[in-house]
Amino acid sequence: MTPAGAAEGGPAAREVRVAVVGVGHLGRHHARIAASLRGVRCVGVVDRHPGRAREVGAEFGIPVLASLEEAAGAAEAVIIATPTVSHAEIARTLLARGCDVLVEKPITTTVSEANTLLALARAKGRVVQVGHVERYNPAVQAALALAADVRFIEIHRLGIFTRRSLDVDVVLDLMIHDLQIVQALVGRPVEEVRAVGMPVLTSTIDIANARIAFEGGCVAVLTASRVSSDKVRRCEIFAPALSLSVDMQAQSVRAYRLSRETGEPEIVGSSVVVEREEPLAREISDFVRAVRERSAPLVSGEVGRDALVLASKVQEAIERQRAAAEGVRA
Repeated sequence: MTPAGAAEGGPAAREVRVAVVGVGHLGRHHARIAASLRGVRCVGVVDRHPGRAREVGAEFGIPVLASLEEAAGAAEAVIIATPTVSHAEIARTLLARGCDVLVEKPITTTVSEANTLLALARAKGRVVQVGHVERYNPAVQAALALAADVRFIEIHRLGIFTRRSLDVDVVLDLMIHDLQIVQALVGRPVEEVRAVGMPVLTSTIDIANARIAFEGGCVAVLTASRVSSDKVRRCEIFAPALSLSVDMQAQSVRAYRLSRETGEPEIVGSSVVVEREEPLAREISDFVRAVRERSAPLVSGEVGRDALVLASKVQEAIERQRAAAEGVRA
């Protein structure tokens, strides 16, 4: 991917006018970064809670805008960091007004909504990026650059319960990050999805485990929880002569290679150089670059839609498993 600094552009780079819609927990960070990037003019923030918009605007020196229409009139590119259920409507409104959009993940709640948005973006010649911020994690980038012929992947994404993002289940809230990373690692169609999940503290699935088999034999096993006692973000990648252990929180990667230098096979570990940087800053910089250059971002709308397609298959597999379990208990 293009390094974040390059996306900001040099002295002659055209300034990009950006607005942020939704300045809750994550949107506030979008506003913070947009207000500080060189080559970007953050023209305003919008939030359904005017007091929140004023608070964030005052914190980062950003004007407060009264509506989506005002944002579309002031900005050429808009970051949408609202609850998932509103993504489709807000993005549709902004695309129709000629804005490029960065939509937080998941792109929408349904694949049909995503396809409608992408068709509108193509018709309008607009950029759509999806906020799969973990793809911009320098440790993930380093692992992706090294991994080839991957045979097995195991990822744990565990979180402590909060009241955020409860409009969607844990598959769309957390696991979808790793589904997108797995798709990038494997690059092959899915053959089979098996999954289990259950609600714990909400009415939707709060913990889930999925086993995904791809054409060519690679298997990925993913666990996502938003009701765990600790925060964990770990990925293990296995290829015939190389394995990678990625700590996404620490932005660190360990490589383990098969060596026969002593005659007997042994596994030799080493640290991989990772240039640590805030993933969200990389993500927004990539968006600004795509807007300025009229090119595709790393996580395009199509990439985000494909992650949602796989997430939907995981959800369907969970429902099949739960229905089968209920039948046995009955």
